[in-house]
Amino acid sequence: MTEAAANFEELLREALAPVEPPEDLIERVESTLTSITEMAAEELNEWELSAMRDPRNWARPAAALVIGTAAGTALVLLRARRRAHEADGGPAGARAAAERAAHALGDLGRETRRLLGER
Repeated sequence: MTEAAANFEELLREALAPVEPPEDLIERVESTLTSITEMAAEELNEWELSAMRDPRNWARPAAALVIGTAAGTALVLLRARRRAHEADGGPAGARAAAERAAHALGDLGRETRRLLGER
């Protein structure tokens, strides 16, 4: 093997080495998703039904609904994943997976009720 090929392989190894994310990444992502969800909820709260007669006014509430739903869903999934990682490491059988899914659905329901203001 030539020296250039060996050097190229070493450069590739270094470039493709796994990188650990910052320790506070999860908290920052969760904070950002929470902020986005709250801003979308505020936008929907300020929305006036009388203004909906004109289709030109539909863009902001529709965007707030889509973005808020996506951010809320991502937040629920992030929290469910964190909870799964913080678990005691017991058997990851069907029952444990079902319990995690039920917990995530409960979180989704609570987040939805919070966003809609218990309407």
